[in-house]
Amino acid sequence: MKITVSINLGGYSFHIDEDAYAELKMYLRNLELHFAGEESSSEILSDIETRMAELFRTRITTYKQVINIDDVRMGISVLGTPEDISDNSGPSARDKFSTPGYHRMYRDPDNRVIGGVCSGIGAYWDIDPVIVRILFIALILAGGLGVLVYLILYIVIPEAKTTAQKIEMKGNPVNIHNIKDFVKKEFDAVRKNMKL
Repeated sequence: MKITVSINLGGYSFHIDEDAYAELKMYLRNLELHFAGEESSSEILSDIETRMAELFRTRITTYKQVINIDDVRMGISVLGTPEDISDNSGPSARDKFSTPGYHRMYRDPDNRVIGGVCSGIGAYWDIDPVIVRILFIALILAGGLGVLVYLILYIVIPEAKTTAQKIEMKGNPVNIHNIKDFVKKEFDAVRKNMKL
């Protein structure tokens, strides 16, 4: 028999074993200490918690309702530890040689002109969205098929709302290093726009 604790992580409620809670709390505390000097530390930690919650949600089934120590360790292994990050040398050897992340097509809300379909396709296939836009315009001029295809894709392809989805859209693994880089780029872009 184990004691379980109810927690709120990334906006989701979980029941978690007491030993798993202790390990998760220690992991999040280490991350908090690691990112303490960063200007965007609260956003980075929030995105990491959200990603951890997404990983935990995949482990919950109708027969398994409690997060255990193995689930926490799996989440830590996917995201990485603060020691895996080194600002001097860029990504660690583990990040360089690990398998690429889950690659999924999303609509890109950050680089959209109309609905983000072309920029999402461009990010998925790693090509310039202008090329995709030109192809759609050619389809529109060739008989209007481009409008129908665009509308269908707009309905079918979900919008990338979270940081994890925006990282997955580019095919990168969703780990601490990539979340930190993504949030820093967004933070710098917002700061640059505020100065203009």
